[in-house]
Amino acid sequence: MRNNYNSFDKINAKILGISTDSIKSHADFAKKYKLPFSLLSDTNKNISKNYNALGFNRRKSYLINPDGKIAKIYLKVKPEEHAQEVLADLSTMAK
Repeated sequence: MRNNYNSFDKINAKILGISTDSIKSHADFAKKYKLPFSLLSDTNKNISKNYNALGFNRRKSYLINPDGKIAKIYLKVKPEEHAQEVLADLSTMAK
């Protein structure tokens, strides 16, 4: 997502990373990988519970439409391919 951030920004798509890791862990990770988007710390697990995302060791992504509804859930995320997959889905949604 970082390497394709400008493509998301051009279409006004927002990227957020969320996990149950600590704020410090997120800050260290964002600094190490020079992330241009926010990472949210869900230490109380409320967001994770609401999205049924607890108990998974794999990355999971959600595409949220402008109305705040889940448009697509990506259960198997391959980081090297995921940004292009999401950009293609966003392009399809925009039509």
